[in-house]
Amino acid sequence: MPTLDICFSPELLPLYNLTGRVAVVVDILRATSSIVTALAQGVAHLVPVSELAECRALAASGYLTAAERDGRQAEGVDLGNSPFGYLDGLVLVRGRKVAITTTNGTRALHLSQTADTVVVGAFLNLAAVVAFLRQQNKDIVVVCAGWKGKFCLEDTLYAGALAARLADTFDTTDSDATLAALDLWHTAAPDVASYLLKSSHVRRLNSLESHKDMEFCVRPDVYDIVPVFQNGRIELL
Repeated sequence: MPTLDICFSPELLPLYNLTGRVAVVVDILRATSSIVTALAQGVAHLVPVSELAECRALAASGYLTAAERDGRQAEGVDLGNSPFGYLDGLVLVRGRKVAITTTNGTRALHLSQTADTVVVGAFLNLAAVVAFLRQQNKDIVVVCAGWKGKFCLEDTLYAGALAARLADTFDTTDSDATLAALDLWHTAAPDVASYLLKSSHVRRLNSLESHKDMEFCVRPDVYDIVPVFQNGRIELL
C-alpha cells in the first residue's frame, strides 16, 4: 500500500526523499488556491518565479504579472495573490500567460521539483487531486508552504483533509505528521472557516481586509482540474 506523508514546511524538505513520489504542494492562503482558480478561468499557464524583478521582467514577453509580499500586492504588477483577481473581470485573464511570485507558495513549488510529479493542491480542487492520486498509486508527500518557513494551520488542515479522503487506499498511519494533520482535520471539518479564525495567517489577511479570500479558499471541490508543475510551467494535465 502506498504511503502518504506530510512535510509541514519547505525548511524540512531535506529530510524527505521525493524521488519516485508525487508531491502535492499546498499554500491555501493563497498561492495554490489562486493558481487553481487562474487555470479554471482559462489562464494558459503560469510560471512561478522567486524574485519580483524576474516576475516584472516577464511582462515584456507578454505575461500578466502577479506578485505578493507579506500578504500585499507588490507594486508594478497586474495582479496580487487573491483568487478574486482572476474572477472579478477587472483583468482579462483567459488565454493569457501569468508570471507569479509569492512569499511562500512559489518557493515550495521550486523546492519540490525532485518528485516524479508536482501537483498543485487546494481545497478548491480537492476531489480532482484525490482522483489523480488514486490513479497514480505512488507514495505521496504533501508539501505545506507554511509562512516564511514556519508551520501554518490552514495548509496542515488541507493535508489532513487529503489524508482523510485517501485513508482507504493509502497508508496514513506510518507518519506522526499525517496522524496529527488528520486529528486537526477531524476537529475543524464541521466548520473550517470558523476554525481558521484563530489562524495567524487568517488574522493577517483580515487585517488587510481579505476575509472573503479565506472563505473562498476553504471551499471544497469547486474546480475539477489538476494543475502540475513541470518544465518550469504550471499547466493542466
